[in-house]
Amino acid sequence: MKSLFALFSLFSTFRFALAATAEQWRSRSVYQIITDRYALPSGSDLTKCDPGQQTWCGGTWKTIRQNLDYIQNAGFTAIWISPVNQNYQGPRTPYGDPYHGYWIADATQLNTRFGSSDDLKALSAELHRRNMYLMVDVVVNNVMATSTSPDYSTYMFKDASFYHPYCPVQFGNTTSEQNCWLGDQKVPLPDLDTTNPTVKERYGQWIANLVQEYKFDGLRIDAAKHVQMDFWPEFCAKAGVFCIGEVFGGSDVEPIAKYQGPQALDAVLNFPMYSALTEAFVIPGPLNMSAVVDVFKKSKSSFKDMGLLGNFLENQDLPRWHNKSVDPQSLHNAMVLNFMMDGIPIVYYGQEHGFSGSADPFNREPLWPSGYARSEIYNFTATINKFRNFLINSTDWLHQETQIITTTNHSIALVKGSVITVATNIGSPPQNGTHISVTTPFPASSATMNILTCQQWVVGAKGTIEVEYTRGGAPVILFPAEMLIGSGLCGDVLDAHSASHSHHLSAATRSITSPFLNGGMTVVLSLLLLFLLSGCA
Repeated sequence: MKSLFALFSLFSTFRFALAATAEQWRSRSVYQIITDRYALPSGSDLTKCDPGQQTWCGGTWKTIRQNLDYIQNAGFTAIWISPVNQNYQGPRTPYGDPYHGYWIADATQLNTRFGSSDDLKALSAELHRRNMYLMVDVVVNNVMATSTSPDYSTYMFKDASFYHPYCPVQFGNTTSEQNCWLGDQKVPLPDLDTTNPTVKERYGQWIANLVQEYKFDGLRIDAAKHVQMDFWPEFCAKAGVFCIGEVFGGSDVEPIAKYQGPQALDAVLNFPMYSALTEAFVIPGPLNMSAVVDVFKKSKSSFKDMGLLGNFLENQDLPRWHNKSVDPQSLHNAMVLNFMMDGIPIVYYGQEHGFSGSADPFNREPLWPSGYARSEIYNFTATINKFRNFLINSTDWLHQETQIITTTNHSIALVKGSVITVATNIGSPPQNGTHISVTTPFPASSATMNILTCQQWVVGAKGTIEVEYTRGGAPVILFPAEMLIGSGLCGDVLDAHSASHSHHLSAATRSITSPFLNGGMTVVLSLLLLFLLSGCA
């Protein structure tokens, strides 16, 4: 038995020594962290972090590691952290200090403000021990300077020939976006010439070494559209892990969708759907539900794989949702769509507490004033994460395509696998007489459960259900009640008379076996069989 235990331990380590593929990331949900703002060392003054000061507050890789229970208990299976490489070191700039990690100096060095090499390795190891993934933000397009004629000897690429000559970016002009400098003349961002063969080769070596050294499972690539598209396939191949890029944009799908595929990146952040959800659900706002429908339809025909897109409502560059929307139900409704439709849900730290900072730097608040409490939004997040993880581990839901089945001016209903999701933008006040009728694939009289409230919904004639808003516009997620066994949701309450023994056995079997079918665990079973046949046990 000791040999068998040692074998499983070896395989567990071996699994996480392998690169995490796009297919493995498809099943994850991600918690985004600004390293400096997530947690402080024990005994620190918790009142001294003012985001308006644009300076360091003291968060580190070690303090992230020490506070992972909070993230894991909310159901997240991956984290995304700030860039880890050395940042600008010098006098305070007009825009403060590089607490955020994006002002890259020498990318071959770590950012000592965030900790040591051993600290970063320990964070990676602890995440893997918990069966969680680590995504790191990387900045490839540019470095940071304080003038348009910097001393290039301080950077990884130490000669001006490796950079484009200074010119300010003209947004909307692709050539300018790829060759000119982001930032401004106060804090310019010198633009690497990523068509230069030496730059391409050294960047490939750099990212391969970085990923291998710290066992990163994925890359979030900053300003991806400011680098020529054909740079990314070779770079990501050298990294050997899932690559998701920031291609900043609005609701126009085509310019962003072209960055997903073998010609570019595994995936991109879903800015078109973010824009559509904002237009449809923010209160006050246009409440244009058709924006979601339009982006969804265009996305299905334009993106290579919607299941790999990064679905989000907040990030470090955008105003907080609660800064834009006064109604708490608007966040709940938009969140259930991000979690229940195709894509990888991403939650920016503090969203689970309804933080309300406006644009940079006020959207980069410290998390510790929340006390890491199980707030109402935290619990809501934990519930939908728990349900999504259950679906992934016990059904084929993950690989089912989302379909829109019903829309009105104020509601939208989706089906993905055996899950019906109904979202509305009417807000919290009761709306007597307002409802949506949804035709489901379920037979009449079958029992479904709203996993958010544990209320049973019986399917009516011709498979229809009615969602009324007499108590306000709360979202609804319906799932066959008899299939909830093993989910840990709603007390696993089942009507023993409506669930057959054979169905119980089938559901339990799926719950046991499916984890071995996810994440390449069939390799483990094959190796175990060979081990046993060899007689080594």
